[in-house]
Amino acid sequence: QLVESGGGSVQAGGSLRVSCLYGGYIATYCMGWFRQAPGEEREGVAAMYSDGGSPYYADSVKGRFTISRDNAKNTVYLQMNSLKPEDTAMYYCAAGPRCSRPPSWADFGYRGQGTQVTVS
Repeated sequence: QLVESGGGSVQAGGSLRVSCLYGGYIATYCMGWFRQAPGEEREGVAAMYSDGGSPYYADSVKGRFTISRDNAKNTVYLQMNSLKPEDTAMYYCAAGPRCSRPPSWADFGYRGQGTQVTVS
């Protein structure tokens, strides 16, 4: 249903883009990115509706991360710039009928398996 790709290892200050391919039946849903580091709570870092208006960003990533989506390709992206070691986590793509602010994992019933991002 949701398949992430693009994670990896990068040095601090570098950039990565993670992608998420989703099924067409959830194309109108809110798409979000969450992350979870070992021993930490899951955090909703970004989310946006299909019309692209007023995306949400967590304060921890605001100004560095950009969420975007290509509805024709059923793909949502998370561009991550100026990465910091504290951005190291498993990143999950998820979809739900509404973009809660901040995004709540419980509201996003469709979830990917995650892709690891490591910043050193």
